[in-house]
Amino acid sequence: MTDIDTSAAAVPAPGDDTPAFIAPVAMENDPDALFAGDRGILDADVRRVLVRILQRRFLMAESSPAEWRLLLEHQQMIESRLNDLFVRLVVDHERGVAYKEQVRSDEVDVPILLKDEAYSRAETLVLVYLRTVFQRETTAGAPSARVDVEEVEQTVLTYFAETDGTRASQQRAVRTAIARLDREGIIEEESEGRYRIGPLIEIVLSAEVLRDLQRWLDAQTADANAPGDRTTETVASGTADIFEGEPA
Repeated sequence: MTDIDTSAAAVPAPGDDTPAFIAPVAMENDPDALFAGDRGILDADVRRVLVRILQRRFLMAESSPAEWRLLLEHQQMIESRLNDLFVRLVVDHERGVAYKEQVRSDEVDVPILLKDEAYSRAETLVLVYLRTVFQRETTAGAPSARVDVEEVEQTVLTYFAETDGTRASQQRAVRTAIARLDREGIIEEESEGRYRIGPLIEIVLSAEVLRDLQRWLDAQTADANAPGDRTTETVASGTADIFEGEPA
């Protein structure tokens, strides 16, 4: 093994103003650092995608093409960062949807980062109707499915009982549910009161869950205390897991 001769480097040549030793660059002046004390290794754009995944309930290729492209290019690294937090990344290439899930295990003590936010009864009823329409239209060969807010109300309100409040309060509950699903991208308002149902509805409500809910709806009575209320809440909480978006 050959030792490195440092004698020439230690003593500057006559007339050479170069210091014998080069001072280390402060972290604050490091061109690769994004902020003081930055020890991250991801590029700024990739970090932003990672933050978006943590912030949002899902990321869609259609509405965020640039972020989607970065996600696919750096998927392994982003997955690694999420796994460090006991969070799993799910990428549905066919539908162009990415979302996260809280890892839960009986073998490992997992601290829960993401909180469950179950859909309300009104939101679940609206989801069932949207999923039914989407399935009917796509099965018939339609390229997309659309609904009017009036037809959603007309159907969903039939499952409310008198004990669920006044008709006005029930309508507000349905409109609030539609607004939430619009914000989440499950539906998209194309014109006033007219919505396009996105493919995300198939992820939110699987065919199996849809069948369970439809059986409950068929058997439901006008009794406000019917077991169906609890069934709806149970199934709704099951659909919330993939949209755990906020820290607990």
